[in-house]
Amino acid sequence: MALPSAAAEHHLEQPTYDDPPEDSSREQSQNEPQKNDDNPPGGFDPTPLPDAPPGYTIKITFHKAINLPVADIQTVSADPYIHATLTADVPKRHPEDPPLTRRTRTIHHSLEPVWEEDWIVANVPTTGFELKCRLYDEDWPDHDDRLGNVTIKVDHLDEDWPGFGLDGKFFEVRKRSGSKRAYFHKGIEALMNGLKWTTPQIHISVNVLGLSDPPHAQMCTLGPTYWVKHFSPMIGRLTGTTAGSDSDDSSNMPQKYDFQANEIQLAGPVPPKLYHRYVEFRPIIGKMFSQKGFRGHILNKVLHKQHRRIYNFDSSTQYGIFAERSREASVQFLKMAHYAEGGRIFTYVLTLDGLLRFTETGKEFGIDLLSKHTMHSDVATYIACSGEFFIRRISKRHRHHHHPHNTDSLSHHFNDQESGNGESHTCENGFDHETHDHPSASSETSRDPEDYELIIDNDSGTYRPDKCVLPDLQAFLQSQFPGLHIRALDCGDEEHQKAKKEQLAIKKKEGTKVRMVLNRSPSSSSFSSDDESRLGDLDAMDDDTPRYKSKKERVFEMVEDPSTWRDWVPGVNSGGHGQAQHASGNGEGRAE
Repeated sequence: MALPSAAAEHHLEQPTYDDPPEDSSREQSQNEPQKNDDNPPGGFDPTPLPDAPPGYTIKITFHKAINLPVADIQTVSADPYIHATLTADVPKRHPEDPPLTRRTRTIHHSLEPVWEEDWIVANVPTTGFELKCRLYDEDWPDHDDRLGNVTIKVDHLDEDWPGFGLDGKFFEVRKRSGSKRAYFHKGIEALMNGLKWTTPQIHISVNVLGLSDPPHAQMCTLGPTYWVKHFSPMIGRLTGTTAGSDSDDSSNMPQKYDFQANEIQLAGPVPPKLYHRYVEFRPIIGKMFSQKGFRGHILNKVLHKQHRRIYNFDSSTQYGIFAERSREASVQFLKMAHYAEGGRIFTYVLTLDGLLRFTETGKEFGIDLLSKHTMHSDVATYIACSGEFFIRRISKRHRHHHHPHNTDSLSHHFNDQESGNGESHTCENGFDHETHDHPSASSETSRDPEDYELIIDNDSGTYRPDKCVLPDLQAFLQSQFPGLHIRALDCGDEEHQKAKKEQLAIKKKEGTKVRMVLNRSPSSSSFSSDDESRLGDLDAMDDDTPRYKSKKERVFEMVEDPSTWRDWVPGVNSGGHGQAQHASGNGEGRAE
C-alpha cells in the first residue's frame, strides 16, 4: 500500500482463532489426535538469515500512465493505481516468506494519472530482479477492475548499471489480463470519435543508488516512509462516531465518520530476530493458512475479504509521507493513535517489511472477525511481531539525569514507589517522568512526543511472539519514533497487566461507549427498523452481558466445528446460548 514520492480487534468475548476455546474438553474430542497443547508448532522461529553476497539499493519511481481506458462509464474516467511486486533471487528463511509489494495512491477521475512516487529497496542481488506492476481501477465496494500488467525483468545489476536512462521509460500495458468492459468502452470511444487506438503505457524509472548494508539476505523497503488511513463510513454512520481531525487547527476541518484502520511504512530493515510463524494451536489453523480442504479454503478466503473490508481504499482514504526516523514520524504516529485520548487500546501487526498496521480494539470492541491478528496480517504465514499497544500521557518531566554506570541505552529503571498521579520512571533519554492516565479532554493536548509513552506488548494468540524479541522490538521502534518514550513488555508481566487494567478503567470511565451493527453492505447508509430495534437492545445491555453473535460468526463457527449446529437450532439444544433468538440479524460489537 503506498503513496507519495520521496524517498481488530483484541479478545472477542467468544472463542476465536486468537483466543483458544474455553471448552477444552470438547476441543480435545473433536480434534484428536491432538498435538501438545502447551507447545504447538509455530510462534518464534530462530532460523537465522541465510548467507548472501552484497546487494544493491535501487530506487523505483512510478511516474505516470497514459491512454488508460474508461473504467467508469458514468464519469467517463478511471480511478487508477499500481500494485507492484518485486521479486529477486535472494535466499529466504522460509519459502512462504512474502514478496515485497507496494501500492501507489489512487488518482481519482483520471485517464492519465501522475503519481511520481518512489520505492527504495535494499539488498537487490547482482542477478537482477523482476518487477510486476498490476494496473487497477479502484472500485470500492465492488472488486477493482484490472486494467493490465507490466512486467520488467533485469538480469544483472552493478553500480554502473544505466537503468532506463535519466528520464525513465514507457512500458506498454499488456491488456490480456485487463477488464474486457473497460477496453470495450475504449474501443467504442475510439470508433465514435474517429481516434486511433492507442495502447496504455506506464512510465517507470529504476536507478541504482549503491551497495546496501548487511544483512544482505534481507531485501527490504528503506523508504519513503508513509502513512495511510482507511475509513469505514458504514460503521461510522451506524454508530454516529467520528474519527476526528489530526490537524492542530481542526475548526474548519470536516470530521470523518468512523472506525479507522492505519498503516505506517517504517524504514527497514526490521531486526532479523523479529520472525514469527502462525501457531497451530488447533488443526484447522494449518488448513486455514494453507487453504487445504474445503473448510480451510473457505476460512482463508473469508479472512482475506475481512482484511480488504477493514483496509479498504476509497475516496475517503488519506495518504501522506513523513521524514524517516524523525520527530515528524513520532508526531504522525501519535496523531494516528489519537495521542492518549480516551484510554484507547490498539491491536497491531508488524510485517517483515516494516509495515505497521493497527486498529483500535480491546475486549469492548468486537466485529465478526475470525481472527484479529490474522486479519491484520492478511493471512501471512510469517510476520515480524504482533500484539497490542496503548499511549499514556506523561504528566511531569523532570531534570535530565546522567547514568555513567548504565551502558544500555534502552534500559529503564522502574521505581516501586507510586505517587498519587502514577508511576515514576527513568527512561532511556535520562528524564525522570511520571505517567498519569488522564484523558486528553481534561487539559490541552500536547503535541510533543516527549510528553507521551508507548506501551507495546506481544499479546497475540495467532503468532504468540516470544518475550525474548521485545528488546529488539523496542530498539527498532525507538529508532523509528525519536523522542517518544517506549516500553515493550511481555503480556504476562505483572506491571504490564496492571497498566493495561488502568488503561481499560480509563476507557470505561472516559471513553465514549458505542454499540454497533455490522454485516451490512459497505455502501449502505440507511437503517432498517430491525437495526434500530437491535441497537436499542444493545444500549440496554450491561458491560458484563455476553455480546451477540452475528449470522456470519455462527456460520463460520459451524464451519470450524460442525458439532456447534446443535447449539443454534431452536429446540435441538434446550440450553442453547441464550442468544440465538436475538442474533438472527446483523452482527454487532462495541467500540470506544
